[in-house]
Amino acid sequence: MGQPAAFISHGSPTYALAPGEAGAALRAWAAQQDARGDTPSAVLVMSPHWQTQGLEIMGAARPETWHDFGGFPPALYDLNYPAPGAPAVAHSVHELLASHGFQAEVNTHRPFDHGAWVPMMHLWPDAQVPMLQLSLPLDATPSFLLDLGRALAPLRAQGVMLLGSGSMTHNLSHVAGRGAVVSTAYVRVFADWVLARLSAHDVSALTAFEFDAPHVHEAHPQTEHFLPLFFALGSVASDEAMQVLTRAVYLDALAMDAMVWHPEETSP
Repeated sequence: MGQPAAFISHGSPTYALAPGEAGAALRAWAAQQDARGDTPSAVLVMSPHWQTQGLEIMGAARPETWHDFGGFPPALYDLNYPAPGAPAVAHSVHELLASHGFQAEVNTHRPFDHGAWVPMMHLWPDAQVPMLQLSLPLDATPSFLLDLGRALAPLRAQGVMLLGSGSMTHNLSHVAGRGAVVSTAYVRVFADWVLARLSAHDVSALTAFEFDAPHVHEAHPQTEHFLPLFFALGSVASDEAMQVLTRAVYLDALAMDAMVWHPEETSP
């Protein structure tokens, strides 16, 4: 019946150490998938922490865990997520992209960045599910990423889960304990607007989020943490049911919304 597509907010790197409600929700959902025999054969992740001039596909057999951040507690740098890579899936990704007119290169040296390994360590903490990443092009638009998701949608029928990793809101200057105290009421207003349009599968409204979404500039001073949503959404059929896993807010300003679309659970 195929694998889900998902958008998962990964928040701050410290989310790896303090998963809270959001992390528990991810673990519970993945455990249910495992119990049903629906563990993916691999997970393809698009993270805002791998941006490139063109498309690149992770092709290493054993990617390293990259602590691509600084100034955090020492315990964070001791974490390791030794998931296997998926070179065969990388080959399939390359072929699918080429058949849809996308040029891409396979990168056999790229490690897992925290946008990939942090959510995966909450989903499958034993690191047994193979994982690979697809880069986010620096000039990517919502429409481009929707097309990319459509091109790679057949992977879901082959057992590969497509995961857009980012953040429903991502204004680090408003994180609790940083700088001046500001109202973060906009966090839920923006997230509610997005969720309403996702529930209606109103893709055209979502692609215009930079112009129409309330408080968009407070929620996303830069858009790279929101854009992976469109990669996941592009692979989703209009009749697929969306399951919201969590709507937690982390450190006052980071909406940790996570949702999955199940191909076998269609809307009435």
